[in-house]
Amino acid sequence: MPRLRDRPEDVTSSYLRQHVDNPVEWYSWDSDALERARELDRPIFLSIGYAACHWCHVMAHESFENPRLAAVLNESFVPIKVDREERPDLDALYMAATQRLSGHGGWPMSVFLTPDGRPFMAGTYYPPVDRGGQVGFDRLLAAMKDAWTNQRELVEVQATELAHAASREVRFLDHLAPSHHELDLAATREQLRDELVGRLDPRGGFTAAPKFPRPTYIEALLEFSDDASRHAVTLTLEAMSRLGLFDHLRGGFARYSVDDAWHVPHFEKMLCDQALLARAYFRAAKILNRPQWRSVALATLDFTEAYLRLGDGYASSLDADAGGVEGSHVTWTPDEVRATLQRAGLDDAVDGVVSRWRLDETTFDGRAIPQLAVDEPFNCPGPLLATRDALVDELATRAAPSRDEKIILEWNAMFASALLASDDPTRHARAFALLAALGSTHFDGERYWRTEARRAAATASDLAWYVDAFVDAFEISGDVTWLAHGDDVARYLIAHYWEGDVPSVERPDVGRGLSFVDQRVDDLAQRPQDIFDGATPSAHAVATRALARLGLCRGDQEFVVVAQRLVELARGLLVEHPGAVADLVAAAGYALDGVEIVIPGETNVFTQHVRSRAMFRTVLVSGPGPSELFAGRRAGLAYVCRGGVCAVPATTLAEFEQQLKTVRT
Repeated sequence: MPRLRDRPEDVTSSYLRQHVDNPVEWYSWDSDALERARELDRPIFLSIGYAACHWCHVMAHESFENPRLAAVLNESFVPIKVDREERPDLDALYMAATQRLSGHGGWPMSVFLTPDGRPFMAGTYYPPVDRGGQVGFDRLLAAMKDAWTNQRELVEVQATELAHAASREVRFLDHLAPSHHELDLAATREQLRDELVGRLDPRGGFTAAPKFPRPTYIEALLEFSDDASRHAVTLTLEAMSRLGLFDHLRGGFARYSVDDAWHVPHFEKMLCDQALLARAYFRAAKILNRPQWRSVALATLDFTEAYLRLGDGYASSLDADAGGVEGSHVTWTPDEVRATLQRAGLDDAVDGVVSRWRLDETTFDGRAIPQLAVDEPFNCPGPLLATRDALVDELATRAAPSRDEKIILEWNAMFASALLASDDPTRHARAFALLAALGSTHFDGERYWRTEARRAAATASDLAWYVDAFVDAFEISGDVTWLAHGDDVARYLIAHYWEGDVPSVERPDVGRGLSFVDQRVDDLAQRPQDIFDGATPSAHAVATRALARLGLCRGDQEFVVVAQRLVELARGLLVEHPGAVADLVAAAGYALDGVEIVIPGETNVFTQHVRSRAMFRTVLVSGPGPSELFAGRRAGLAYVCRGGVCAVPATTLAEFEQQLKTVRT
């Protein structure tokens, strides 16, 4: 397409719309922009960010709205703006270069490319002028212009070397030496457990500041009942839900904590975080019998319904800023609290409100971030419900954070799974409706798309999460229609994303794994694979889990073999660096040691027992059928099977539980 400003009605991304009126003449990433760079023989300035990114807004205001800096960009470069959530493949490709050059990543990402897409300089946020030891954007632009004009050979050498280095990062499996060690999954899980316990911060979490929630780490530790593992889980889940990361008035989690004590969040709220954290809290509540954690999960789902729900799905995020001020939609002063409650006729509750939510601790620019005081229950006490409502009503009168209304297939599928983990029939019905709607909004009859705007092809993550959510829907409902949908999407994934020959029972050791992008996408210098964990699980891990679970539920060994091949391709990482692929450690359990619990017929005490528990590496195959796994098996009995071998059918809960205990060891 032409410049963003020329056809604003075609700009569907909220992030790109924020930049339509910049004096910078932004292009989107497409063949027109790349051809323009080649024709003019100009370098590309690629800026990647997302709508809820605070520092993206800062750089936009300081530099991209500056006419002088915009003139330099327009005259000497081809400026391209990309929404990382719409094109995570581009983000992954150039983030590898950014981390290689600057030693860290982040957004906004600022990358200088040759016209053929090779990076030669990269960084993140730059102030407009030299400041605080940082190079100013003005000086950087001048240096890049001079290098392109007067040191072209050096630029070409740098671009070639950096492109090669970035390729090794995004095509890691191509360069991974075969491991000579056998994969012992039980030992790998123990190794991961030891690493996580060793990394536990005294204030909860597994890193120093900034602290990101890592739900996968929590779920990995939930497999263990030793004191150290349980302490790590409890400390972290309590800190995240009781301190500043969680919004105690409206619900929902912020993206991460700026400090190491979980007091000051980065205020943006992402749909993916709500989904993954709700799932983790539901699971932990069951395993450790902590009802308050179930309340955390339900409050997170309620926030999402109230603030992110759209007609056919859920929006991607809420901004960190409101009215141009970071966190103004969340923070308070004691005087604001007092005035709000006085207007509501609740003067006598001021002290209790300030005490419960620690609103006298004005640690963020003279303002307080609501947090729970020690010994305060998570659920708001009845006498304070009216005060909470009054505070929420007051927040509604303030400038609201902008909402990015992209409906991302991956994140919506995640959220459907979170709804299905709730053990609540009303929320289950909402999940079923969401999964059905995504099949209309994100599939045009031939291709799956990442968002409802159908501008960017679905990634492997989008499709893997969609398959996994279909399996969840089947386990909850027993309706085999969900498995049929999962089968269709899984076959699409393998057909358009698998590299090389597809593994089969006869030839299990072929193929190079999954590309992150559809093979029909042709505007990338490299096709990244997504193997390492980040804020969300890797596509490699989710595909492993989804295909294995689908295969187990359908009795289809072909899907299981593909999942096993994905495990084998990453065996060296699993054996030597499980902490880098924690999601894959869990997924591999389904592919190599998955257990089928087969209970033909209508819901009974056995199915209720399974659904009431958080179980690992198991799938539940139940319902009236039809299913090949029901052949020759009596309705009302429970069959526990692994590797094609089944125990004698259980007729009592005691027998059933003993069989489950056997396969878990």
